[in-house]
Amino acid sequence: MFFAPKYPTADTYIPVQPVTEHTAAPVPLTPAPAPVAPARTTVQLTPGSALALAAGGGAVVLVVGAVLVSLLLAVAITGVSVAVIAVVLRMLIRDMQKGR
Repeated sequence: MFFAPKYPTADTYIPVQPVTEHTAAPVPLTPAPAPVAPARTTVQLTPGSALALAAGGGAVVLVVGAVLVSLLLAVAITGVSVAVIAVVLRMLIRDMQKGR
């Protein structure tokens, strides 16, 4: 069999020596040197790039606002339609109970 377990034989046995406690002197710890931060380059904005950045940020705000307003409108329309359906079903059930 290919997947049969293989057990160790007497000639492959290696005795393990018992663990003994060592009483060694404590090793003094030296503090690690502090990492040096790399020099950062400054970003310089030209008037054109600042205008483009402001326009891009404004466009993002407008798009996110439009998406949030449309989601709120969808929730409001769904709520109103569920309320109308509930009123209609209540009237139908009341008419069925009266025998009409």
